[in-house]
Amino acid sequence: MKPGIEFTKGHGTQNDFVVLPDPDAELELTPERVAALCDRRRGLGADGVLRVVRWAKLAGDDTVPPPVEGVEWFMDYRNGDGSVAEMCGNGVRVFARYLHERGWAPGGGAIGTRAGVRTATIRGATVSVDMGPVAIGPESVATVGDARFDGLALDVGNPHLACVVAADPDALDLTRAPSYDPRAFPHGVNIEFVTPLDGPADGGRVRMRVHERGVGETRACGTGTVAAVVAVLRAAGHDAGDVHVGTPGGELRVTVEPGTGGSTGRTVLHGPAVLLATGELDRTWWDAPA
Repeated sequence: MKPGIEFTKGHGTQNDFVVLPDPDAELELTPERVAALCDRRRGLGADGVLRVVRWAKLAGDDTVPPPVEGVEWFMDYRNGDGSVAEMCGNGVRVFARYLHERGWAPGGGAIGTRAGVRTATIRGATVSVDMGPVAIGPESVATVGDARFDGLALDVGNPHLACVVAADPDALDLTRAPSYDPRAFPHGVNIEFVTPLDGPADGGRVRMRVHERGVGETRACGTGTVAAVVAVLRAAGHDAGDVHVGTPGGELRVTVEPGTGGSTGRTVLHGPAVLLATGELDRTWWDAPA
């Protein structure tokens, strides 16, 4: 009998992932296989898949940037619908926790992603990730039902439209994807709805909900949390701050440093990352998941 496919299930503030250790890039991750794996009835169920692979083993994959010297591990992230994604802030924290627990990168370190290198630091239950600067784009609009919300386009390695809303985010119906301008976001967009800043720029609080492209509404979104904080700070007249963010899945914190021109300075995402189960996928299911 063929051996099964090893996996670990983990989450960051209930944004959940299937982690597939594949150091030598031997697994074939088709969109159909990823979508079946993330399906909550016919698979394990998750918002996305994190393949743990050595960057040097991905030569020839045109979706992957060239390896950076000294960075061994690459986070090959796939959305729940099977599509390839550039970046996932909660995912990279879970990825770092996995490398730490496995003994492959104790304490954190540099991780390759399609959006560039991200550096993680692990201190107890908290994983902090340097998310780099956020590029600030033009204003745009998201529509939920008959309601229109002004938002700010932001690039956190992947595209976001962060809307600071006076309405209660919990009252919004996000069972269907909000509408947006496809000319502004030709490859889709993650859309955040976030309350105005409550308190000072350092130590203030907000609440948010998010609809992720290729997934739907998730309990949290790491890059979306960073985008939401940048938008909230700018709406309050600040270019930097340290803000606590309440999501349906738990609390995160984002540090934003002053920037220049059309981007922020360094941003750091802080929050928990939990590994909750390990096992093996049946090889017969893996070979024919549909």
